[in-house]
Amino acid sequence: MAQEKPQFWLKYNNGAETLWLPVNPESLSVSSTFGYEDIEISNLGEYTVSGGARQREITVSSLFPRDYNASYCSYDDIPDPWECVELIESWKNTGKPVRFIVTGTPVNIAVTIRSFDYEERGGEPGDIYYTLELKEYVFITIPRKSDGKNGAVSGSGGATLPKLQSAAQRPSTREAPPKSYVVKSGDSLFKIAASLYGKGDDWRKIYDKNKKVIGANPNVIKPGMKLVIP
Repeated sequence: MAQEKPQFWLKYNNGAETLWLPVNPESLSVSSTFGYEDIEISNLGEYTVSGGARQREITVSSLFPRDYNASYCSYDDIPDPWECVELIESWKNTGKPVRFIVTGTPVNIAVTIRSFDYEERGGEPGDIYYTLELKEYVFITIPRKSDGKNGAVSGSGGATLPKLQSAAQRPSTREAPPKSYVVKSGDSLFKIAASLYGKGDDWRKIYDKNKKVIGANPNVIKPGMKLVIP
């Protein structure tokens, strides 16, 4: 039984937009090298940091034919060449990864489009030859973990971030009221409570604590009276 030809696909935004390459490239070039990075450290000179294997780089060269030809086209309902160009250009310009798939092979990886070159050649009007330079894209997630101290959360860089507190958890910055207060001219229990507690309706707490000093009428207080503030 003859083996089916592989299909070459580009898929964007989780498959919301797709392109089946109408003509399979004659070859698929994949390169992967072991990475080294030179870092200049102030006052210490240059250091070389050994890295792991770098992301794979893939080169795809083929054409978008104007007309269907059974001898080399993968399917008969081929798209317009310039529509293919515009689609790939739009993906490249977003800077977001696309998925490159070759059916029947292990190639199914997220990539970024590093370059996209295309041209029309003399004697073949309407056909567009192109070369795609792709580079493997690695999705990175930064773990968040608690260090066990007051619910603090630390990121991957080691910096510790304080856990946000609710208003109920945050300590109050309001100063405690004084233990005593000397009545001034123009004062009332309502005004004193508003000044000390931030709420005039709490005047009765002051009155209940100072009934012997104030007397039966809470509306009559005299300058010089020393009130106990609960």
